[in-house]
Amino acid sequence: MMRIIRGRVYVAFLAAFMACAGVSATTLMHMSVARMTDAADVVIHAQCVGSATGWDAGEIWTFTSFQTVEVWKGAAAAHITVRLLGGRAGNLTSSVPGVPRFQPGEEVVLFLQATGRGDYSIVSWVQGTFRIRRDPRTGKKSAAQDTADFPTFDPATRQFVASGVRGVPIDVLRAQVDAALHNRAGRAQ
Repeated sequence: MMRIIRGRVYVAFLAAFMACAGVSATTLMHMSVARMTDAADVVIHAQCVGSATGWDAGEIWTFTSFQTVEVWKGAAAAHITVRLLGGRAGNLTSSVPGVPRFQPGEEVVLFLQATGRGDYSIVSWVQGTFRIRRDPRTGKKSAAQDTADFPTFDPATRQFVASGVRGVPIDVLRAQVDAALHNRAGRAQ
């Protein structure tokens, strides 16, 4: 009898182990600024107003409000909401690697896709998020991509590399988006 119980425990343990083996971490494929521009419905320079969390379709979501400073691609309202998976609701916390979080007052450039619910999601999450910093000496703004610290998969090298844009002047980032839009318009003709 003991042998049967041990056998069933072993089978249950093996089944649980195999189920966990199929679980994977977040994997983001490396995207250039041009590719993210193509994938985005809207690209904006914005300032975070605040965040709230809530349940939707059995998942915890964080809804972050932004005030639009400048629209670089598409059309955006003066205030928009970005919906991202995860957050804290009551005693439960849902954390998803690769999903950015924002602080009120923070300035960002976001590559956004419409969700069909009247709000947006960010193209490739941390990859489509650029934090803006102002140099206290010069007053000039620069942007750092969140993937500077988050490894993305490069299919050319078949490796994971943390290789985001760091310290690029905001006008240079804007020029890269404009160039991608210009190249896209040229291909369409």
